[in-house]
Amino acid sequence: MKKIIGIILPLILIFHCSVSVLGTSQEYGAIYCRNSSHLKQVALTFDDGPHPRYTKEILSILDEFNVTATFFIIGVNAERYPEDLKRIVNAGCEIGNHTYSHTRLSQLSSKQVRWEIERCQTVVQNLVGIRPVFFRPPQGAASESVKTVSREMEYDIILWSIDTRDWELTPSAQIAATVLSQLKGGDIILMHDYVSGGNTTCDALRIIIPEILSRGYEFVTVSDLID
Repeated sequence: MKKIIGIILPLILIFHCSVSVLGTSQEYGAIYCRNSSHLKQVALTFDDGPHPRYTKEILSILDEFNVTATFFIIGVNAERYPEDLKRIVNAGCEIGNHTYSHTRLSQLSSKQVRWEIERCQTVVQNLVGIRPVFFRPPQGAASESVKTVSREMEYDIILWSIDTRDWELTPSAQIAATVLSQLKGGDIILMHDYVSGGNTTCDALRIIIPEILSRGYEFVTVSDLID
């Protein structure tokens, strides 16, 4: 299988994320993009890692400001950089499943979708002893087969309400302006710790984290946000 590491295609959102919570039943397979009932909490999320340089740098920034985040892991990257996966866990951050190879799930059969999720799950469990409970499909494309498999595998699907588009190497000031102009209670902010060709995410974090804290918000994990 071709291993796709940190290459992000244009994001395709099946669901409009102005809605607070989609699918709030007690069953697995709920789809979340924000939770407006948490008026002063937001969740930072990072996709596609771990990365041998930027994951560590992001964790250092989070530690500097004493905040936490949720990292959606690509299995093949975890295999290549297991120590960086362990750093995420040791920092007290949350781990989510982002498939094994970051392939476009809409082009796969249900069996292949299950394999992608299971393989990433197995890698994470073997390396850090954690079984993720959240799944984020690549490009946010939650097709019917993805929803069905996620429910059967007892995963909830996590999308987002603020897209920083840092995967495009958007200038850090522009990322900050996007986040701070859109910010509302219960937001899930999409960022990346693995982007091919560079990184503007770290500089953006140094702008947005202190400003968000100054507005009286608390950074929490996805688990805490949707609780």
